[in-house]
Amino acid sequence: MSSCGNNKQEEHNPQKPNVLFISIDDLRPELGCYGKDYIHSPNIDQLAKESTVFTKHFVQIPTCGASRYAMLTGMLPTTRKHLGNNAAVQFISNDTTRQLPETFIHHLKNNGYHTVGIGKISHSADGYVYGYEEPVSEQRELPESWSDLAFDAGKWGTGWNAFFAYSNGENRQSMKRQVKPYENGDVADDGYPDGLTANLALKKLKEVAGQDQPFFMGVGFFKPHLPFNAPQKYWDLYDESSLPLAPFDTIPTNVNKASLNNSGEFNSYQLGEEKASFEKKVSDDYARKLRHGYFASISYVDAQIGKLMAELKRLELYDNTIVVLWGDHGWNLGDYASWGKHTIFERSLNSAFIIKAPGESKAKSVEKIVSTVDFYPTLVELCGLKMPHETDGESLVSLLDGSGESWKDRSYGYYRNGITLRTDRYRLTKYFREASPQIELYDHEVDPNETNNIAEENPDLVAQLMPVLEQGNTGLYK
Repeated sequence: MSSCGNNKQEEHNPQKPNVLFISIDDLRPELGCYGKDYIHSPNIDQLAKESTVFTKHFVQIPTCGASRYAMLTGMLPTTRKHLGNNAAVQFISNDTTRQLPETFIHHLKNNGYHTVGIGKISHSADGYVYGYEEPVSEQRELPESWSDLAFDAGKWGTGWNAFFAYSNGENRQSMKRQVKPYENGDVADDGYPDGLTANLALKKLKEVAGQDQPFFMGVGFFKPHLPFNAPQKYWDLYDESSLPLAPFDTIPTNVNKASLNNSGEFNSYQLGEEKASFEKKVSDDYARKLRHGYFASISYVDAQIGKLMAELKRLELYDNTIVVLWGDHGWNLGDYASWGKHTIFERSLNSAFIIKAPGESKAKSVEKIVSTVDFYPTLVELCGLKMPHETDGESLVSLLDGSGESWKDRSYGYYRNGITLRTDRYRLTKYFREASPQIELYDHEVDPNETNNIAEENPDLVAQLMPVLEQGNTGLYK
């Protein structure tokens, strides 16, 4: 694979490849193409048949804004502020001294790409900086990255209202959190915001199809982020009583609760039938109800992605478009008695990641350890451009075309005063805190669900891996 497709393709289409980047909030790798046959994701699965599916992709920070900042910049966190949802606001929006491109999107724009942003690409739901209950501002979260920044908030009025939307036009804020964490609305696809986002993306694809320059289009879908709201027809795809529960739904052995998520965001939905805690898990029936909502939300977004793929093909753009599908982090669906993200365990850091590069036509699965910070150099190389500066990531092109003989095969994650190292077999985590234990070790060969911390009985292995973990300490923790 060349950077812009095979030679025959370049002779007929000298234009640099387009890029369609699809970000999906809270999407763990629970799709048909990841071997989960109980999930209805036919459109993503079809894309996967012509793409490379990364089975061991890990984000760097398990919260939306910080994960997206790492994705956009290709950089690991170096301060505590890099772990927060406002990372882009603090280090991009309000930085008037920046000399380098603010994101890889900005770099593409500087090199002739028409860049279109729709929905949640950085942390903001619509690309503008304002609080959940504030009027929309005119300050862009990414001031220089977009040629065209668009969003349709519909009857909800603002991006953040749409992000927490219910089908009657209300939202979590307007209802003062007196809402359930799920809803099966008797509405069409555009009865929730992601349907409006898909419609707007179709319109924008038609616009860019007639241009002479290549395009980058970022389309950010909200679901399956809480609340798990989707049209009834997607709920109808599932038999709730047969849905699988979390494979491990209690606190791991030899682990402090300080390492885990206490389901605070989930419990803030005041009308939820049950609250979750480490002391009292939700019932199996309610867990299935919630998982039903999460899966229905995936199927709803899958249908919107199907519309985008069909339009790419109708406009004859598909063959020369790099398609990236990315979940900004994982999510605990009752795993470790938790509902939410915000941990540096596998469930929170492992997310869906698929790339279709020009010239690809067959499914391929890559099991090497890759990271979100690898996106920047990968897309720059696929687009035939030069890197403007060094990043903490490494181009994945050698894994896409099979040319690479070696790969670093490790990823770092950061949260809860901790750093975690994921290798092909182990996860080693070190916490900078008083609560014990501070060191956790999991052997994925025998314990893929990370149920038992074996650090204490394996001091030699910890000592062997610790220097590699310390390489990931970028100054964040002293």
